Order: sequence, then structure tokens, then C-alpha cells
Amino acid sequence: MGAIASCLVRGVALAFFLVFAFAASAQDATQDVKFSKAELTIKTAGGRYYPFSVELALDDAQRAHGLMFREKMDADHGMLFDFGSIRRVSMWMENTVLALDMVFIRSDGTISHIHQNAVPYSRDIIDSHGPVKYVLELNAGRTRALGIRVGDKVIGAPLGTSG
Repeated sequence: MGAIASCLVRGVALAFFLVFAFAASAQDATQDVKFSKAELTIKTAGGRYYPFSVELALDDAQRAHGLMFREKMDADHGMLFDFGSIRRVSMWMENTVLALDMVFIRSDGTISHIHQNAVPYSRDIIDSHGPVKYVLELNAGRTRALGIRVGDKVIGAPLGTSG
């Protein structure tokens, strides 16, 4: 093999190594994000109560990481994103393996919008359709299966609501 070809082969090999090393280190770095846990309940307009164990995404690093790279989640689990203030929120599914339902919640715990079956790995923006303070991510299909709808209430200590 000539000197130029040998350099090209080494260069390509180095490029592949760097890409894979960067991807692996980026994933390892995001897996260091830790979440505290809490309990909350969704109360439907029909009077049914559905308890969930949730991880709390409270700061920028936790909100940026969310459920990325997770391969499974129990049916009665989820992640609650607290944005700290009331505002319009945009979410996306890049690097998220699980299909999810996104429940957008006002500061008083009222569900204002539900985006069902968010597509894994999608970069499409999922909009809150108005000001919210929280987003609850559940496994895709849970809101439909449980009959959770806009206007239902999310109650629990993480939201400061009861009911």
C-alpha cells in the first residue's frame, strides 16, 4: 500500500474512532444526571384516581436529559418536568427510545393539553399550546387507556396541589 493510501486508511480509522468515542462519552455524561422521586396522582373528572411514581426534572441538566436513552419504564411511572415558572413549553424526543404521552399541566395542576404517542427519536417540536408550569411524561398510550383528559387534575407534593 502506498504512503498516501496508508495515510487515508489511518485518517478514516481515526475519524471513526473519534466519532464513536465522542458518542459514547456524550451518552455516559448524560447518564450521570440523577433524579429525585416523588408520588403524584391524576384525578379524572369522573372521580377516578391514578397514582404514579415520578422522577423529578427540576434543573436545566435534568430537563435537558429527561428520559433520553431509557429503554423501559413501568406503567405506573413517569417523569415530571418542573419549569419553575409559567410559560409556553416546547419538548422533543431526540435520543428518547420510549414512545411517550406528554401531559402539559398548569400551575394549579389542571391538565391543559395532552400530546399522545410522541415518536421516539423525533426532532419535531411538541408545543404546550399555551402557558404551563409542568410536563408529565408517561408511557405512550397510558392517557388513553386510563381515560385521562384535558381538564383533569394532577395532585401531589411536587406541584403543591391536593384534592
